[in-house]
Amino acid sequence: MSYTNYMKIQPSPHPLQKIAISASLAASALMLGGKLTAYYMTHSSAILSDAVESVVHVFATGVAAASLWYASKPADENHLYGHGKVAYFSAGFEGGIILFASLGIIFNAVENLITRQPLQNLGMGLGIIAVLAVVNLLLGMFLLYSGRKTHSLVLVSNGQHVLTDMWTSIGVILGVGLVRLTGYIWLDGVVAILIGLHILTSGYKLMRKSWKGLLDEADPLITKILLECLENAVKEGDIVGFHQLRHRETENIMWVETHVTLPDSMTNREAHDIATRLEQTVYGRFPDIFVQMTTHIEPASHDQVHPKGHEDLVAPHDVSPK
Repeated sequence: MSYTNYMKIQPSPHPLQKIAISASLAASALMLGGKLTAYYMTHSSAILSDAVESVVHVFATGVAAASLWYASKPADENHLYGHGKVAYFSAGFEGGIILFASLGIIFNAVENLITRQPLQNLGMGLGIIAVLAVVNLLLGMFLLYSGRKTHSLVLVSNGQHVLTDMWTSIGVILGVGLVRLTGYIWLDGVVAILIGLHILTSGYKLMRKSWKGLLDEADPLITKILLECLENAVKEGDIVGFHQLRHRETENIMWVETHVTLPDSMTNREAHDIATRLEQTVYGRFPDIFVQMTTHIEPASHDQVHPKGHEDLVAPHDVSPK
C-alpha cells in the first residue's frame, strides 16, 4: 500500500522553528555558564537555585530540539497521522524535570537557612544575573512568538520555561539585593524557597498541558467555531443537518471529522461540491494552522438506511431531522 498522496498534504517544517530552537540551545549553555560563575563568586543559595534551574533547562532544551525534529517528520506507513504527538511527551517531560528541580531548590534553601553560610561578591554576581535575565526575556518572547506563529507546542513550552527562568533571575536579584542592603542572610534562603515554589507551579502547568494533548481534550473555542460553520451551512440550506463532529490537534495540524446529511435525491457530484465548500469555509476560519477535514456524506433519511447501532454513536451536536 502506498501513502504517497497522503504524505503530500503534510505541512513542511517552518524555518522559524529551526532558528528558534537553535537560539534556545545556544542561550541555555550561556545561562548555565553565567549562573554557575555567579554562584561560585557569591555562594548564594538563591543564585544556586537559579543555576540549578538552568541545568534542567539545558537538558530540557535538548529534548525539545529532538522532539521538534521528530514532530516535523511527515506521515508514513507506521504513523498515519504524522509524528506530532511527541510534542506532548516533550512538554510533559520538561514539566516533570522542572518539578524535580524545584524540589531540589527548596531542599537546598532550607538547608542554607539552617547553616547561614556567609555571602560575598554580591554586586558582581547580581550584575551577571541581571544581564542573563534580559537575555532570557528576549529569548522567551521570541520562542513564544515563533511557537504561536508556527503552532508548535514544543517551542511554546520551551518559551514558557525560558520566561520562568527569567522570573527566577528577577527574584534572585531582588532577594540577594535585599541581603546586600540589610545584611539579613536568611533572606537569601527565603527567596530561594519562593523561587522553588514558583518553578513548581510552572512545571505543573506544563504537565497539565501535556496531559490534555495526549488525551485529545477538545478546545472549547475551536468547537464553537466549527459549530458556527456547520450551523450556518444548515441555515443557508447547503446541508440538511450534521452530527458526529470531532476534532483534535497534534502539534501544528488539526484534524476535523463530521457527518453531514443532504437531500436523498442529490447527485454524488452535487454532494461533493457542497462538502468541498463546507471544508473551505472551515479552512478559512483557521488560516494559521494546517486543517485536515474529513466529511462523511449521508442522506437525510440516514436513520432508516444507516446500519443498526448508528444512533448510539451520534455525537451531541446532531441537528439532523428526525
